[in-house]
Amino acid sequence: MSLTLAIVGRPNVGKSTLFNRLVGKRLALVDDQPGVTRDLREGQGRLADLRFTVIDTAGLEDATDDSLQGRMRRLTERAVDMADVCLFMIDARTGVTPTDEMFAEILRKRSKHVILAANKAEGNAADAGVLEAYNLGLGEPVRLSGEHGEGMTDLYDHLMPLADAAAEQQSEDAPQTDIELDEDGEGEVPLITDARPLQVAVVGRPNAGKSTLINKIMGEDRLLTGPEAGITRDAISLRIDWADSDGDSTPMRIFDTAGMRKKAKVQEKLEKLSVSDGLRAVKFAEVVVVLLDAAIPFEQQDLRIADLAEREGRAVVVAVNKWDIEEDKQEKLRDLKESFERLLPQLRGAPLVTVSAKTGRGLERLRAAILRAHDVWNRRMPTAALNRWLIEMLEQHPPPAPQGRRIKLRYMTQVKTRPPGFVVMCSHPDKMPDSYSRYLVNGLREDFDMPGTPIRLTLRGQGDKNPYKGRRKKNAGALAKHLKGKA
Repeated sequence: MSLTLAIVGRPNVGKSTLFNRLVGKRLALVDDQPGVTRDLREGQGRLADLRFTVIDTAGLEDATDDSLQGRMRRLTERAVDMADVCLFMIDARTGVTPTDEMFAEILRKRSKHVILAANKAEGNAADAGVLEAYNLGLGEPVRLSGEHGEGMTDLYDHLMPLADAAAEQQSEDAPQTDIELDEDGEGEVPLITDARPLQVAVVGRPNAGKSTLINKIMGEDRLLTGPEAGITRDAISLRIDWADSDGDSTPMRIFDTAGMRKKAKVQEKLEKLSVSDGLRAVKFAEVVVVLLDAAIPFEQQDLRIADLAEREGRAVVVAVNKWDIEEDKQEKLRDLKESFERLLPQLRGAPLVTVSAKTGRGLERLRAAILRAHDVWNRRMPTAALNRWLIEMLEQHPPPAPQGRRIKLRYMTQVKTRPPGFVVMCSHPDKMPDSYSRYLVNGLREDFDMPGTPIRLTLRGQGDKNPYKGRRKKNAGALAKHLKGKA
């Protein structure tokens, strides 16, 4: 999904009808009464060969207070901010209203791309309204009928070039992962530059203090905060040169994400949208900061979020917020470290940093932990050193012999980085127990100083293709000779 399209307009112009047609399902309620849609609704849209994310929004109304209409308007404005393209709909049979003119002005200022659509345009009765739409200053209107499916080809022609541009931008923004290395452990690893800043996602449960933390890092109130859980509804990307106390700065792009809750508690459609956007932010990050609330750390959802980041192969930093209000800090820190080791063994050794988003304490340590995690994520090991290490690991703890058949580990090399990935050539890889693979992974973490980062270890049989066949024969021969002497 390379493009996000938000359908906006005043109430009862046919937004939900078009949404249902684009997603191919009756996901949105449709009624003649205005204001039936009260939250954001997300679906996967399609037009011919074009695939995109489409958001149905509440009707834009002239209300800025805390009434229901005012809140609906603010949510719709957030959808405008997060969308790549806004489809601004008017009712061609009614013509352009003062409310349409006001919101056209808002969209000109807030949206990167606006497509003007004159809906309900079937028949001659809509001709006058279509002509009026030119006065909004948003270009030529697309003549549509969401109910009857007319004008979809014209809409496709408008969306296609924007989808191509969005796909190209996402390709540029996406982090380079699983970089393949040659037999010398060399590979082109991208550097952190102004053009390619370090990408960091801040994730966690609602009200853990993510937006407050990022505001403190930025040095200004860029994000909406408050005591209510779940104020942030979408993933917001902010660019910063984060400097340490010595003035050394690192270009970063930081994603603030909506809080991720248990699925059973995600009742609002809007919150479902928030969670999916948070998951997308993890995929676009190189380092994921899992922010915990010191009062209720390591709840089930925190563990799921950290596990998701590990499975996606991202470097992970665990930050414990609201540390300024903790009383017995030493005992609490001891308990946190014990819980971390026990509950997240797959992230053994990952940085655990205590911070206060409110006061700014601990931000220097958090910055250092992010850079350290990124460095480890990029770590590369020489093949010779890996095979010397493998010999020592086999001497300390030989692999088991299931059904009397000894498993022989012959050769090891690093084939990828971001995250580090290793291949071990062995006999009977299908018989190797998971416990022995964990033994090797934990040994790699400890002996090669790779705490916390995801490590991918693949076992290949003798019949499998060796990526470095014919290379490093000396190391492979030494290992085979050693094993033969042990037999």
